[in-house]
Amino acid sequence: MLESCKNAQERWGGVHKLIDRWLEDRQKLVRDYDALGDTPVALAADREALQDFCRVLVDYVSAGHFEVYEQLTSEAKAFNDERGLDLAKQIYPRIDVITEFALAFNDRCDKGDCSDADLVAEEFKKLGNMLHERFELEDCLIEVLHNSHKTPDAAQA
Repeated sequence: MLESCKNAQERWGGVHKLIDRWLEDRQKLVRDYDALGDTPVALAADREALQDFCRVLVDYVSAGHFEVYEQLTSEAKAFNDERGLDLAKQIYPRIDVITEFALAFNDRCDKGDCSDADLVAEEFKKLGNMLHERFELEDCLIEVLHNSHKTPDAAQA
């Protein structure tokens, strides 16, 4: 998963400072996820690391919804990019579902409702799969908007 994050940053790294920072935050999220592992023992052993991961998770999904997606949508509107806007309409509902799951996971950890280590590990693994899907959806959205908004000179370079 981390390798695909590096590839995304290489492809769109210069598009916008906001996206650059967000892709860096994504890499940190993936590193923190991988560091925790997905076994009940690993998750139960390091509650502080799990809390730190949850903070990074909430920051990442919040930045997506309240900063990056708004920027991408504004850009698409400014360029009258119907394809990009249509794609956003298709992608955002699935991203919303993933966000809700991520926030519910965070809430569970905030409340200290982690006594069932097997359940937490199962949800953590599901969260990882959902984040992977989310990253692919976000990459698709960035790629469509970025490529369609390139100037002809930049596209030939």
